[in-house]
Amino acid sequence: MEENIHEISHRAQALRAEIELHNYRYYVLDNPSIPDAEYDRLLRELQQIEQDFPQLITAGSPTQRVGAAPLKAFAQITHTVPMLSLSNAFDESEVEAFDRRVRDGLSVDSVEYTAEPKFDGLAVSLRYEHGDFKTGATRGDGYTGEDITLNLRTIRSIPLRLPLTHPPALLEVRGEVLMLQKDFQRLNQQQLAKGEKEFANPRNAAAGSLRQLDPGITATRRLTFFAYGIGQCDDADLPRDTHYRMLQYLSALHFPVTQECRVVTGLTGLLDYYRAIGAKRDALPYAIDGVVYKVNSLAFQEKLGFVSRAPRFAIAHKFPAQEAITQLLDIDVQVGRTGALTPVARLQPVFVGGVTVTNATLHNADEIERKDVRIGDTVIVRRAGDVIPEVVSVVAEKRPADARMFVMPGHCPVCGAKAVRLPDEAVARCTGGLFCPAQRKQAILHFASRRALDIEGLGDKLVDQMVDNAIIRTPADLYKLGLAALASLERMAEKSAGNILRAIEKSKHTTLARFIYALGIRNVGEATAKELAAHLGSLDRLIEADSERLQQIPDIGPVVAQSIVDFFAESHNREVIEQLRACGVHWDEHEGKSAQNSLAEPLSGKTFVLTGTLPTMSREEAKEKIEALGGKVSGSVSKKTDYVVVGADPGSKYDKAVSIGITLLDQEGLEALLK
Repeated sequence: MEENIHEISHRAQALRAEIELHNYRYYVLDNPSIPDAEYDRLLRELQQIEQDFPQLITAGSPTQRVGAAPLKAFAQITHTVPMLSLSNAFDESEVEAFDRRVRDGLSVDSVEYTAEPKFDGLAVSLRYEHGDFKTGATRGDGYTGEDITLNLRTIRSIPLRLPLTHPPALLEVRGEVLMLQKDFQRLNQQQLAKGEKEFANPRNAAAGSLRQLDPGITATRRLTFFAYGIGQCDDADLPRDTHYRMLQYLSALHFPVTQECRVVTGLTGLLDYYRAIGAKRDALPYAIDGVVYKVNSLAFQEKLGFVSRAPRFAIAHKFPAQEAITQLLDIDVQVGRTGALTPVARLQPVFVGGVTVTNATLHNADEIERKDVRIGDTVIVRRAGDVIPEVVSVVAEKRPADARMFVMPGHCPVCGAKAVRLPDEAVARCTGGLFCPAQRKQAILHFASRRALDIEGLGDKLVDQMVDNAIIRTPADLYKLGLAALASLERMAEKSAGNILRAIEKSKHTTLARFIYALGIRNVGEATAKELAAHLGSLDRLIEADSERLQQIPDIGPVVAQSIVDFFAESHNREVIEQLRACGVHWDEHEGKSAQNSLAEPLSGKTFVLTGTLPTMSREEAKEKIEALGGKVSGSVSKKTDYVVVGADPGSKYDKAVSIGITLLDQEGLEALLK
C-alpha cells in the first residue's frame, strides 16, 4: 500500500508542476500550449487524487488557488474580496448533483437560479471611488492581480464616471474583457496586412491586447467589457435581494450586461437554458465556452458560502470542448469540386465539439508552413459548431525526432493532371477540369449553366444522379444520352426525359464565347471569354496561343494567360473538346480582331457601368450592344469608368458616379453612342 501511495504522490507532484506551467502560459504569457479541455482533464485528475487521498493536499496545489502570479512588469493590486473561479460541470449528471447539493444545503425543495453565458475572455475588477474609475486589475491568482488601469481606460464600454448625482464612496465591479467576433476578424486581417502573426482565438486576442505594457497599443484594439458581479460596495441603493436585480443595477449604471441572462427554476430550467444558449452559440457576437448558474437569492448565496477555490452557490456548465489535443498520423490531399487541392490531417481519433474527429483541414501549403505542421506532431484541433475541424497549432515541445515534413504534390492525386498554383492564389488546383472525377459534377453543372451552353432543366439533383449512376463522366457524355437511361432515373418520367434531351440538342448550336466560358477554365469568366472569342475568332487559335499572344488581348494578364495555357496543355481536356465537336456542338467562327481593328471600333477602350432599369432595353441587351461595338461593361464604378448608364431606381453606383464626376447617360444618350 505504501508503494502505491508513493506512486500516487509522485503523480500528484507531476500534475501540479504541469498545471502550474500551463497556468503561467495561460495567465501570464497569454500563450497557452494546450486546449482548455486538456487543462480541465489534468486539473480534474489532480482533484480526484486529492479527494481520494486528502493527506496529499498541499497549500501550494493549483486546486487551492486560481491562475498564476502577476507579471512583474505591472504593479500589483490586492483584491479585498478574493476573485475566485467556478467549479465546472461537464455533463447533466454533474449539474444534477450541483442542484441537489444546493437544495440540501438550503433545506428547500426547489431553487431559483440565474443562468447566463460564460464569456471566454479575461476576468477583471474595476474600482470606483465617489463615482470615478480609479483602478482596474486582472484576477491574477485570485488574491493579487495586475494593475492594468491605464489599459482598461481605453475600453469605451467601461464608464469612466458613474451616472449618479450621489455616487457611492466605493463600488467594485467585476466582469469580463473580451473581443467581439467581428473585431477579432478585423484585427487578424490587420495582422496579416502587416505581415504579423494572427491570433488563434478571440480570448487570446483580448488577453494579449489588454495586458500590453503600452496602453496606446491597447487603444488600437477594439475590446469590450461585460459586467457580471460586484465585489465591494457601500451604496445603500444596491439591491441586496437577488443576483438578477444586482445585474439590473449595474445596467442602470451604464455597464454592459449580457441580454442573455435568464431567471430559471430547478434542474429542468438550468438544462433547458443550456440547450437554448448552445443552439444559438455560433450566432452570438462573442465567444462563450459554457453557461454559468448562480443561486439567485443573495441571502441563499451567503448561507451556502465557499469551498477553498470556488463558491458553493455557482457552477460553470461547460460546452463540449471545441479544442482538443491529439496526434497527426499522416497528411492526405483532397480535391474539391473546383479543383482546389486541400491537405487534410489524418488524426488519432479525438472527441471534440461533441463528435469524434479523425480528419481536420490544414487549408493549404502556406498554412502548413506558417504553423510548422509535420507528420507525427502532437497538434491542437478545433471544431466549432458545424465548421469543418481544423488544426490550430502544434505543441512543439512534444515533437518526435522522426517527425516528417510534408510536400504538396505537383499533380492531382485523383486524375494525375498537373497541379498549378497561380501567383495570386493560396491553393494549388488541378488543371484537368473537364475529366477529373473530383470535379465531374461541378464541371457538368457549369457547362450546362444559363450563361454557358444553357441546357434548361439540367440541375444539381439530376446531375448528381447521372454522375452517381455512372451515366455521364464528362460534358461530352451529355450528347450521347438516350431516352431510356434518363427516364430510368428517380423522378424522371419519359416526358421530362424528352424535354431534357431536346434542351441538350438545342444547345449544340452556340457561340464561341459561350463555349469558352462553358469549359470552366480557371480565371476565365464571361467577359474574358468574350474577349478571347472576339480577338482570336476560333477555338483552334485559342488552343494554340501561347502566353505572350494571349497577353496582347485587352484585360488578359500573365495569371489569366497561364491558366488558359495550363488548361489546354492537358491532353484529356483537349480530348473532351474533340468529343463535343464530334457530337455536333458548333459555333460560327471568324478571323478575329487585330489590335488595329479593335482600336477602330467606336466604343473601343470605353468602360460602362449599368444601374437601374432602362425604359425599353434590358440590362443584358444593353451590355451586348456595348460589347458589340468594342466597349466593356463593368460591375463597379471607379475612376477608370467612362460612362454610367442610369435607369429608374438606380443604386449606390449612381451616387458614386456623381461623387467622382463620371459622365451619366440615360437610355437615349446610350443609344446615341451606339449609332
